[in-house]
Amino acid sequence: MKFVNKKLEEFNNYIKNKKVAIIGLGVSNIPLIDYLYNLGSEITLFNNKTIEELDKNVMDRIYEYKLNFSFGEKYLSKLNGFDIIFRSPSCRPDLPEIQEEVDRGAILTSEIELVLEMCPGTTIGITGSDGKTTTTSLIYEILKEENLKCYLGGNIGIPLFTKISEMKPEDYVVLELSSFQLMTMNVSPNVAVITNVTPNHLDIHKSYEEYINSKANIFKYQKENDLLVLNNENEITKNFAKYANGRLTFFSSKTKLDDGVILDNDIIKICDGGLRRHIVDTKNIKLRGIHNSENICTAIAATKDLVSVDSQIKAITNFRGVKHRLEFVKEINGAKWYNDSIASSPTRTIAGLNSFSENIVLIAGGYDKHLEYTPIAKPIIDNVGSLILLGQTAEKIKNAVEIELKNSNKDLNIYKVETLEEAVIKAKEICQKGDVVLFSPASASFDMFKNFEERGNKFKQIVNEV
Repeated sequence: MKFVNKKLEEFNNYIKNKKVAIIGLGVSNIPLIDYLYNLGSEITLFNNKTIEELDKNVMDRIYEYKLNFSFGEKYLSKLNGFDIIFRSPSCRPDLPEIQEEVDRGAILTSEIELVLEMCPGTTIGITGSDGKTTTTSLIYEILKEENLKCYLGGNIGIPLFTKISEMKPEDYVVLELSSFQLMTMNVSPNVAVITNVTPNHLDIHKSYEEYINSKANIFKYQKENDLLVLNNENEITKNFAKYANGRLTFFSSKTKLDDGVILDNDIIKICDGGLRRHIVDTKNIKLRGIHNSENICTAIAATKDLVSVDSQIKAITNFRGVKHRLEFVKEINGAKWYNDSIASSPTRTIAGLNSFSENIVLIAGGYDKHLEYTPIAKPIIDNVGSLILLGQTAEKIKNAVEIELKNSNKDLNIYKVETLEEAVIKAKEICQKGDVVLFSPASASFDMFKNFEERGNKFKQIVNEV
C-alpha cells in the first residue's frame, strides 16, 4: 500500500490562497518560494538587502512569478495582514513588526520547522557550539553505511522541505541545527544531540541565557521514546539531563561511564551496564584531536540503537572530515599548513591547538562577536611559537595573550597584519621545517568575508599560490 503523508496533504490544502510572508532570501527559502507559488499561495518577500544587492537569478525568479516584495532598510514596514510568516534563521523572531503580526494571529514558522513537523520518518537533530557539522556528517555517513535511506539538511546539505513528499516512514532525516533555527522551535527531533554549549553568537543573542535556552529547544518537545544525547563533560549540557522527556545517554572523553560512549586510553568504547565494548582505536581514524574523538563518541551514541557496530566502525574509519575543519592544505618546505576557518570562537581554536604536538604558527583574528578572549591566552602560550593576528579581534587577542605572558614570564613573537595575504606571507617567512601553520581565527569572518567557507577557500588559494 502506497504511503500517503497526510500532514503534508493538510499543509498543502491549508496554504492555498493564504497570504504568506517570507523573510529572508537564503538558500532554504528559494525552493520554498517555488513550492508555495506552485500551490497558489499569495507570497510577499521581505529582505533587508536592496534589489541591487540581491542575486540577479533570485530577482529574475521574483519578476517571473510577479511576487510582491519589500526590500531595503525599512523592509518590514509592510508586514501586515499575513496568515503565515516564514523567517530565515538570521531574522530574530522578536522584531516588533513580527511580534505585532503574531499577536494579531499570524503563524510564525520556518522551513526547517515544517520539515520536523511533517517528516514521516525518524528525525535526528544535532546542535552545539562546536562540532555540529562534523558530528552531523558522521551520523549521516554511519546511516548510509547501514544502507538506510537518509536525507541531510539544516545548516548543511540541501533544503529539505521540498523533499518531504519523497520521504517514507522508514527513512531518516539528519539535521544540523543552529541556535537561530531553534529559537522558535515547538517540535523536537526523535534523536536530539547537543555536542556542547559555550558562549557564542552573543552579537546577535540578547544574552548567554537566551542562547542556552535556544539550544534546549532541541529536546524540549521530545516524547517518552525519543532519545537525548548529551556531553557529560560540559556543565550546561549535563544540567539539561534533568529536563529530558525521553531516553537519555551521555558521551565523555574524560569519565568512565557505566552507560554511554567514552574515550578511554585512546579507545572509543560503548558502555552498557558497566560492560565496555571496544569500537575503534583513535590511531585508526583520520580525524585529529580529542574534540574529533568526542564528535565520534557523539555520533556512535546517537546511532547505536539504529545500526550495527560494523557500520559504525567502517563509516568512522573511512571518514576524512569536513572542509575548513583542521583541513590539511599543503606541505611547504617541511611545514604542514591547515585550514581551520570554521573556528569562529575561542573554544574551537583551543580544540585545534590541542590537536597538534608540533610547534604551531597560528594565524588568528576576525570579526568581533563580543566574546571573551582571556580563555584562549594560555593555550596559545602553551602551544604556539609565533602568533599572527588580523581583523577586528586582533587587539583583543593580543591583549589577552600579553597579560598571560606577563603573568607567566614567557615570551612569544606576535605579529599584526592587515590582510590574509600578508598573514600567509609572514607565516611562510617565519615557519620552520616540522612546524604546523594553523589558520584558526577564533573569530567570525564577517569583517572581511561573507562566511567562513569563503574565508577558508581564500586561505587555501593563497597558500597554494605562495
